[in-house]
Order: sequence, then structure tokens, then C-alpha cells
Amino acid sequence: MPSTEECIALVLALPEDERVKVIQALQATLPRHPVEVRLKTDTKTLLEAIARANPFTIRGIEGIIAEAVFALDVLPRLGGWRENPRANDAPFDFLLTRDAGKAAVRLQVKMQRRRNNAPLMAGEVLKTKRKWPRSSFVAEVQRTRGGKAASGKATRPYRFGEFDVLAISLGASTGYWGDFAFTVARWLLPDDKDPGAILKYQPVDAEESDDWTRSFDRVIEWLDSARAKTIRG
Repeated sequence: MPSTEECIALVLALPEDERVKVIQALQATLPRHPVEVRLKTDTKTLLEAIARANPFTIRGIEGIIAEAVFALDVLPRLGGWRENPRANDAPFDFLLTRDAGKAAVRLQVKMQRRRNNAPLMAGEVLKTKRKWPRSSFVAEVQRTRGGKAASGKATRPYRFGEFDVLAISLGASTGYWGDFAFTVARWLLPDDKDPGAILKYQPVDAEESDDWTRSFDRVIEWLDSARAKTIRG
């Protein structure tokens, strides 16, 4: 019987249409992904649906991909950190715990913004109010859907205290969803009209700085230090 490596070599040597038939035959023997079962469809149809989606829907899908990459690729490399269950309506994406006796960390994942499929730079937003360097990226830090609370305040903006660490996927610049820039949530810029709310747009330093870091360990050190400051902006 041919070895696995020999079988793979034989398949790779086939014409493309024949390789497709082999893949389809193999897929028919494998368990379906839970999402395929839940939505009563298959992977090909799901991808076609995404291809037909409007830009707003695609942006939401990209945000979910960033979360998935953090869970699958980044978190396993963070020694000692574990993901814990959270409420579906929680204002953060991950509830992370580490050594016993340490407080849990609430982490919110957002995407670096794009415009016309290119990274949106900080100097291109809020031009009449902010003078951000054109070398800085920008992230949109607010909920997808809006609304009003009983107090009359908008519910779309995040409020200080709702999460501890902000993680921005820099996939729009680097091409890899797992490249994250981190900062402490309490350091974010406040909204000009509501100091308790986080400003919709936040400038993200393109390089390592005293405000943004590519190291999860470093942002946790910042968080644990209880240092009071605000990022430049």
C-alpha cells in the first residue's frame, strides 16, 4: 500500500480538475464543520455568500476572523493564559485568566480600518479636530450597532471600564491577521463630548512605542502597573 507521502505526491501530479474530484471525494468522507450543520449548507456555499456580501458585512466578517485568529494562533503562544466563558452580550471578546490569584483580563479585538482596500491612516480622520501623524494607523473602536440607553446616551460607543486591553489586528498593513498592536483600555482617548465614553477613532502607532506594543506580555505589565496616562492624540 502506498505511503501517505506517496499518495499526496500522486494527487499533486494530477491535473487540476482531477485534484478537485479527489478533494470532493475526501470531503464527502469527513465530518462536516459544526457551522455547516448549523446553517444547513456547505463550505463552498458559505464562501460564495461571503463573496456576494456588501462592504459593511465584509467588515464585520473580517472582525470575526481577527477574533478567530487571536483564539487559534495567538492565544496558544501566550504561555499560561486561558480563555474563559463570557456572556454573549459582554462588551469584550475574550476573558483571559493566568496564574491563580491574578485578576482576569477582558480583551477587546478590533480591526485596523481600511479605505478602498488600503490602510486608513490617522491623518485622514477627524481632520478638523485632531492633528494625528499620517504615519499612524487608525482603528474604529465602537460597537457595530447603535441604540439609546434609558439614560438617553448612545449605546454604540464603548465606555471606560468595559474592557481592560484593546487589541488591534494589523492585517490590513501586514497581510497577517495575527499581527496585533495592544494598549491599555483606560489609556484610550475619551470622546470630546462624553469623557466617560471612548473616542470612536483611535490612532495606532505603526511602530513599538510607549502607547502601543506588539507584545502581550508588555501590555499586561502596563495594565498591572495601574499607571495613569492617555495615548498621544
